This record gives sequence, structure tokens and C-alpha cells, in this order.
Amino acid sequence: MSKYLITGGNKIHGTLSIKGAKNSILPLMAASLLNENINIIHNVPLIADVYTMIEILKSIGCKIDFNDHVLVIDSSNLTSNEIDEGYVKKMRSSIIVLGAMISRLEHVKIYEPGGCAIGKRPIDLHLNSLKKLGVRIEEGSIINCERKEIIGNDIILDSPSVGATENIILAAVKAKGTTRIYNAAKEPEIEDLQDYINKMGAKVSGAGSDFIEIQGVDKLDKVEHTVIPDRIAIGTYMVASAITGGCLEVDKIVRSHMDPINNTLIKAGCDIEYTKEGLILNSPKKIKAINFLKTDTHPNFPTDMQAQMMALMALSDGNNIFYETIFENRFMHCSELNKMGANTEIISTHLCKVNGVSKLYGAKTKSPDLRGGAALILAALASDGESEISNIYHVERGYENIEGILNNLGADIRKI
Repeated sequence: MSKYLITGGNKIHGTLSIKGAKNSILPLMAASLLNENINIIHNVPLIADVYTMIEILKSIGCKIDFNDHVLVIDSSNLTSNEIDEGYVKKMRSSIIVLGAMISRLEHVKIYEPGGCAIGKRPIDLHLNSLKKLGVRIEEGSIINCERKEIIGNDIILDSPSVGATENIILAAVKAKGTTRIYNAAKEPEIEDLQDYINKMGAKVSGAGSDFIEIQGVDKLDKVEHTVIPDRIAIGTYMVASAITGGCLEVDKIVRSHMDPINNTLIKAGCDIEYTKEGLILNSPKKIKAINFLKTDTHPNFPTDMQAQMMALMALSDGNNIFYETIFENRFMHCSELNKMGANTEIISTHLCKVNGVSKLYGAKTKSPDLRGGAALILAALASDGESEISNIYHVERGYENIEGILNNLGADIRKI
């Protein structure tokens, strides 16, 4: 099992170029099933979850070519209507293929997703929404879905679930009539999905707001698309520079996607200057406590940046309260940070107190999940001495060549 060995103390400094968003590429790959044609996707990150989704698409008959961050998917001929249990267990977000598959096929079988390390991710919103579109569903260890036609309908989500919003869009693109989603998720990745399928010839509007309308169409064409930059990966490297006293230039961003993260970094004392297409971050001389940080749905501070910001606040000049509203088990990195000398205290499943300390120290830690693992890397970069981080397969699910990128920016990190 691979590990990272990190010697702290080096500034993260230089120019950063990041590929497409993990949280965007997976639903785009699922959407490729809709057009029964060629899909050309640029700026695709080389991450474990992409390779897993490639295997899923291959397993049901898609032809795939992936070279130099360009992914070509030919979904002309599907040979299977079932997603193997192994894929669903390996990557819980594979449930995103359900909407596109039931749009394409009259009968689909997929295994019930297992538990998730960071908390419950019930798929009842997904399934109940598909039922409203005319899909008959038998639930058990295997979710058995059948339909004669997809019929457009009004769907009011109990909560603005990103995955449910995406699955509804994918299922309704070729429905009879119009589907309206109320209380839809507003994340940038949903806007990217809308752009992608509209290039095929779909008629989707409203992504980025809490009301999305999908007018069903009969046919879709081949598509070529470039994935949006990964705001979470960019934010992670910005924290890496801030926590080590560096200066980081990011070559390309979407400002509105970055604002929730950047506004918090500015509170922490960072200076952020926007360039024509990117930004420049200058780290603070002293990391300021932000006092209170609440995660929430976009356009608020993203839960996927909570752990990384906690690593930064571990070295702040005061006390901080983190209020995690999305997942109930997303503080697993706290005990690992404490091994490095941080002072974190979990108050409840949703509240954690972080008292800033003057120094962190190298230690042996284990990555508990994707973003928690990233937080440990950030803390190690700013620590005295050497750190060892195991279970790094979590990190590789969402960050392309993180050790190579950090080394190019001045870090001392080895993968063994």
C-alpha cells in the first residue's frame, strides 16, 4: 500500500495549472450514454474515479479512448443493462449512471450503493424522483428499474441534492413533455452538465439556480466539450501555498466558482488578486483565525474544502468553530491532525473547535477519506520534520499527481 513521505518547511510557490473538476467529469461521462454517439471530452483529470467510471462504461458496451487528458466515448451500442456490484462498492457515486441508463434502456439493474465514510448519502431522493418520471423501481440489494416511457413531471426536492438533481436531468432529457425541478442544487458542476448535454441538442435551462426546466427531445447528436476547472483542487493548492508562506499563481479559474473559497482565504489574511483568466494568492505573514465557518450548498462554503481549511486554521492566531451542515461524519481528519500537534476538539457530529497553535510536527497519520487526506498533506507541508501519510488511495480518487504538482511548486514529497 502506497504512502506519502513529506518533509515540511518548504514554501509552495509558483504557477499552477489544474485539469477538469472531479465532481463534473463523472456526471458528464454518465451523460455520454444519452446520445448513442461520439462524445469528445477535453481537460479530463487523470484520477482513480475517472478510471473506475471508464471501466463501468466499458462493462456495458461503450468504446473508450483516453489519451493526453482527452476522453472519447462511443456509446452507440450498449451490450448490458446492469452495473456490477464491484463498481458500485468501489465508487459510490457510480449511482449517477442510473438516470442516463434508464433514459436509454427500458430495464436497468444496479446494486444498492454501500455506506460512505464521511456520512450517510441516502439515494431515496434519486429513486423517488425517478418514480415521478414513470419509472417502476423495486428496491433491495439490487435496484431494479423498469419503464415504458419517461414522462415529464414537476419534482420538488426535499433538499438540494447534487446527485439527485443530476440524475433527474439525465433521466428527463429525452422524456415526453417537460420536467421541472424545484429546490434544485446550484453547484457549478450542474451548470457544466447542462452545457454538455445542450451541446448534444438537449433543452435544459436554469442550472445554477434552484429551478431547472428540462424539455424532452427525441434525438441527441455527438458532442465535444471542455470540463470546467476543478475549484476544489485549486482551493486545496491555494491553502498549500497559504499554510507554507508562499505565493501561488493559478492560470485559469472561473471566478464565481472560486468566490466562496477565496472569500474565506481573504478572511484568513491572504491577498488574492484576479488576473485576466486566473488569480494570484499571496500568503499572510500571520494566519488569521476566521472564528466561524459553516459549510453549505453552493454558493456558500463547500463541504469539500472544510478539512483543508481546518488544516490552515490549525496554525491560525486564534480560535475557530467549524459547522459542518452537509455530512455528519466529516471530522475524521481531526484526530489525525492532532497527532501532528494541532488542537482540535469535536463538539458534536456537526461542530468542531480548532484552537490555533504556533507549530505542527511531523507524524505518522492515515488518510481517512479524500479531502481529509488532502488536509493531512497540507499540514505536513507546514510541519517541522517528516510526516508519513498512509491510505493515500483516498487522495488519488480526486487529485491528479498531487505529489508531482506539489514537488514542482517546491515541496519535498515522495510516494513510496
